[in-house]
Amino acid sequence: MADTGQSAASARPSLFEGALRLAYGIYAWSLLALFALVALPVLLLTPSLARRRALVHTLAGGVLRLAGMRMQVRGLQRLEAPCVAVANHASYLDGVVLAAALPPHFSFVIKREMASVPLAGTLLRRIGAEFVERRDRHGGARDARRLLRTAAGGQALAFFPEGTFSAEVGLLQFHIGAFAAAARAGLAVVPVVIRGTRACLPPDHLLPHPGPIGVEVLAPLPAGDPAALRDGARAALLAALGEPDLAARASAADHAPKPAT
Repeated sequence: MADTGQSAASARPSLFEGALRLAYGIYAWSLLALFALVALPVLLLTPSLARRRALVHTLAGGVLRLAGMRMQVRGLQRLEAPCVAVANHASYLDGVVLAAALPPHFSFVIKREMASVPLAGTLLRRIGAEFVERRDRHGGARDARRLLRTAAGGQALAFFPEGTFSAEVGLLQFHIGAFAAAARAGLAVVPVVIRGTRACLPPDHLLPHPGPIGVEVLAPLPAGDPAALRDGARAALLAALGEPDLAARASAADHAPKPAT
């Protein structure tokens, strides 16, 4: 029994390790805040959208490097122009990672709640982010029509089709919007795998950690039926990630026989 107690004690971080984690967390969040404070006045004064996006692309990559989050990107040559990129979502870092990894001509499609977040909302608007309503049916339909026009005009779009992320490891259900936009505009859907962000900033933690981050662009899926595009992209991401299918698990739980009362 004494050995078990000693093992549990050794598994807990020491006071010194805790202090180091706290110091790193403060440093990393300070970098992100500095990134926003430096970027905002420049983005407000820069008239060209292309230049604003290029600036954010460069700054996002620099912040990740300075934070000790080494990013490796593979398969960029698979990105067709224009196309609809869809990525898994596991952390608040994912948006910064995609901004650093994808070419700067992509427009990010983001939940409308972010538009009202101080500083972040202004930054996102200045780089041409598309905000979509998730909770109001009429607002969502209006946003969907706008996205269709944007995609039909040849604009490359980047989505997190899960719409959110979970503390539980795995892939959530995909919303159809990204795939409907791609199908209507005749654009290919390109799955993009993000690895490592959950470890660097877990959903249920406030303090980030340094570590490697990987971004891999998978084979494009040619334009077709929206449901087929959704299912194909999701299957490709599941296979590449090797993580549980949380949507299938939730569906099985919903259809499981209820215990008799």
